[in-house]
Amino acid sequence: MWTRKIRFALFAAALAALTAVPPAAAQQKGRAAAPKSLRLYILDCGKITGVGETAFGFQPGQLATTEMFTPCYLIAHPKGTLMWDTGEIPDSNFKAPGPATQGAFTVTRPLLPQLAAIGYTPADITYLALSHYHGDHVANANAFAGSTWIVQKIERDAMFANSSSTARGSNAPNRALFGDLEKSKTTLLNSEDHDVFGDGTVVIKFTPGHTPGHQSLFLKLPKTGPVLLSGDLYHYPEELKLKVIPGFDFNKEQTAKSREMIETFVKNARAQLW
Repeated sequence: MWTRKIRFALFAAALAALTAVPPAAAQQKGRAAAPKSLRLYILDCGKITGVGETAFGFQPGQLATTEMFTPCYLIAHPKGTLMWDTGEIPDSNFKAPGPATQGAFTVTRPLLPQLAAIGYTPADITYLALSHYHGDHVANANAFAGSTWIVQKIERDAMFANSSSTARGSNAPNRALFGDLEKSKTTLLNSEDHDVFGDGTVVIKFTPGHTPGHQSLFLKLPKTGPVLLSGDLYHYPEELKLKVIPGFDFNKEQTAKSREMIETFVKNARAQLW
């Protein structure tokens, strides 16, 4: 099951690997070859600090920490690539070396140079999928408008509705961050799971509640084993034990059902929940 230690350790290891690649080397690195087996890259797409426990439905003192990391993920498969989530702050906001901040968000480095460091450009990305439309997960979505976008129809409808009743305040869809996807080649899912490459190793799981068409991602990694990337189905490990659901979720009852389904799925698949 998901623990903060596991998630943080893998995230830190990925950052260390990326940090080890000097900027000049990243620019000189050639295009990555297709891997022989499934490969997962964890990219630094920011952290969130200064949020209150009560905003997520907790009582004071119930959380070990309110700090959150929001990685992006590149999945490289022998048949293509999948970009999963695109960050908190657009790369265009980086005006000088060093971190960029925006409210509670802090991102230490832009996304596209991180991809370049491992041999990829947006043109190399076969598929784009977002866990959901909130701004801290879609900041660089427009950079991947040339990829095939895999999205739940109910989520896409909410993203491009003229007047949305699906979110409130800062959680409302921000078209400036993903508007270019409206004309992208799109695979529309009808509130369903989707086997991305057709071999069961990369499967999008429909987990509505946080947003109308929230998605999670199941991976069968050759060394790590089965992993479920939960998106914002969970924010903190304490939610597993205390069954707390944020008041700002689109539909709390759907979130509860999605969590129950995923926890059963993870148990049966003997997967780690990230």
